[in-house]
Amino acid sequence: MPAFRFDHVGLSVADLDAQRRFYADALGLTELEESLDMPEAQVRSAILRADNGLKIELIERGGSAPQEFADPYDGAGTQGYFHWAVYVDDLDSAFTSVLSAGAREVSAPADAARAGMRFAYVKDPEGNLLELIQPARSS
Repeated sequence: MPAFRFDHVGLSVADLDAQRRFYADALGLTELEESLDMPEAQVRSAILRADNGLKIELIERGGSAPQEFADPYDGAGTQGYFHWAVYVDDLDSAFTSVLSAGAREVSAPADAARAGMRFAYVKDPEGNLLELIQPARSS
């Protein structure tokens, strides 16, 4: 079997510039790796990268329709991608930081089903779900 490695997640957005600012402030995705502007198709996109290699592609298309889930369980009721998740070293600090950058709380930091792991959910300014996961600490 060929080897697969994760590269990035793509997110359709209503306002590319506003979402670029949010993800720069919230997750440190400040490096512009690639951008595309296709006025004839009403498409603009940007691939943003953080120093640690985390990447996201934001794609704005004129006339796109919003999709918003009240919570992760609501999102699971619609087939397809409904959230993305990132690991954090300190969940409480990361949660506070992303809220300060403009995210909205969905579920506060809590213990996960896996022993020692903790998680929280937030929504970005356009309502997209983001899961923050603090892995179990090594003993």
